[in-house]
Amino acid sequence: MPASPPRYIGPQHERAFGSTVRARVQAYFKETGTGTKANARLVPKVVVLMTLFLAPLVVMLLVPMPAWVALMLVLVMGVGMAGVGMSVMHDGLHGASSTRPWVNELLGGTMYVLGSDAFTWKVQHNGAHHTHTNVDGVDQDIDPPELLRFSEHAPLRRVHRFQHIYAFLFYGLLTLVKLGNDFVSLRRVARSGDARYQGRSYAVDLVVMVLVKGVHAGVFFGLPLWLTDFTWWQVLTGFVLMHATCSVILGTVFQLAHVVEGAEQPKPGTDGVIPTDWAVHELLTTANFAPSCRWLTWYTGGLNHQVEHHLFPSVSHLHYPAIAPIVQRTAAEFGVPYNVKPDLRAALGSHVRRLKQLGGAA
Repeated sequence: MPASPPRYIGPQHERAFGSTVRARVQAYFKETGTGTKANARLVPKVVVLMTLFLAPLVVMLLVPMPAWVALMLVLVMGVGMAGVGMSVMHDGLHGASSTRPWVNELLGGTMYVLGSDAFTWKVQHNGAHHTHTNVDGVDQDIDPPELLRFSEHAPLRRVHRFQHIYAFLFYGLLTLVKLGNDFVSLRRVARSGDARYQGRSYAVDLVVMVLVKGVHAGVFFGLPLWLTDFTWWQVLTGFVLMHATCSVILGTVFQLAHVVEGAEQPKPGTDGVIPTDWAVHELLTTANFAPSCRWLTWYTGGLNHQVEHHLFPSVSHLHYPAIAPIVQRTAAEFGVPYNVKPDLRAALGSHVRRLKQLGGAA
């Protein structure tokens, strides 16, 4: 990682784009009398997704069933788990769900139900990824294990030629790996001298993290082992399948926004400067996909409107479809690229082609 994060210094017309798009989006909320946070539409979404995630577990614990039926329910849990992460937890940890901090903390706290840690996620995601999108060595989202190459500045290995074939299998390990990686992230941020860690206790954070992961394992592995007739290996298979289903969805959605054709990966100069205004940098490194698909927008928490999310992370995802035309129109006016893949198929194809490019197979 660089000694210090990069700085963004762009020409005047790029700075004008940033100030103009912010002013126009603010004007939209003022003119429509709409708040930037979520409204009542979020409530049924939270209920539906939490039910989709947890109700199948309750059914499995109370109703005897064949293993194959339980596996079907586990798949549903994985879908619900991913939906909670994208549509409930994500906005909460960005402070975008409500003007009341406790509501954001409550919704963001669903991260603990998923078995992960909210604080380290905010440091990595809200801080590094959102501030320095697609910058090698800073944005950990493009710094996967060595078998994958998401950055054109990372070392190229022979095995990468096949990453467009096996990448999605590795996406399936995302949340399982995070169960352990949270400890590494906590230790790293505690030792880094990061101002965000001042006033916190590493010992307390470590104990809380162990307890959270213990409760997660107890609920989703221990209870089925105790209260059902399934064998330990059947329960373990279900636990892994739940996480794998969630992880494939999350990993794919994340990469469709930044590791696709047209999403740049700028590198700071020797002076640590990226010669682009920050707002323009976000458009150059980010892509929307299937923005007109209502069910996808609903399920992913607006993460298919990634451009709007990166420019306005504290605005609820419920408003992204409304402000997207403003952003796109302003980008066209200032000659700033607005990268959008029209549908899910096009986005997946672009991601696979980009993986081939980065792997040296294209």
